[in-house]
Amino acid sequence: MTKNNKTKITAEPDKQEIVIIREFDAPRELVFKAFTDPELYTQWLGPRGFTMKLEIFEPEEGGRWRYIHKDQDGNEYAFHGVYHEVAAPERIISTFEFEGLPEKGHVLLEIARFEALPGNRTKLTSQAVFQSVADRDGDIQSGMEEGVNDSYNRLDELLEKLAKGWK
Repeated sequence: MTKNNKTKITAEPDKQEIVIIREFDAPRELVFKAFTDPELYTQWLGPRGFTMKLEIFEPEEGGRWRYIHKDQDGNEYAFHGVYHEVAAPERIISTFEFEGLPEKGHVLLEIARFEALPGNRTKLTSQAVFQSVADRDGDIQSGMEEGVNDSYNRLDELLEKLAKGWK
C-alpha cells in the first residue's frame, strides 16, 4: 500500500540546495512517464483543490514548460522553465521559476533521478539547486514542503491506479 511512502526533504544550513527523496510503489518507467506525459502530469502536480493548466509542455532537451495553478478563490500562480536533459527513464534536468515573485531571476536548477528498486518500486531523488541560500530559504518558507508532500501523495494515488494495468 502506497500510504507508507514518506517524503524526506533535506535542507542543510548554509547550502543552496534542497534534496527530496520519495519512493513509489510503481515501476521506474511508469513514474518517469508521470513526469513527461501531459495527461498524467496535470493529474498529480500541485496542491489538492487547485486546477492546473499546461500552457507549454515540451519534455525534451531544449524544450520549455509553463503551467498555471488556480486555487478555489480564482487566484492564479504561474511557473515556467526549460528542460536541459530528459533521459528516459533515468533523469530529468530542468529549471524552475515561480512568476509571482516581485523581482525576476529566482531560477533554480532541478535534477530528478529515477532509480529502479526491487519489487517494481522506484526511488525518486530530486535535487534543487538555488542561486543563493536566501532563495532556498524563501522557497522553504513559502510552503514548498506542504506542496511537495501533497503532490507526491497525489502521484502515489495515481500510480496505484495506473500500476494495476502496467505490463
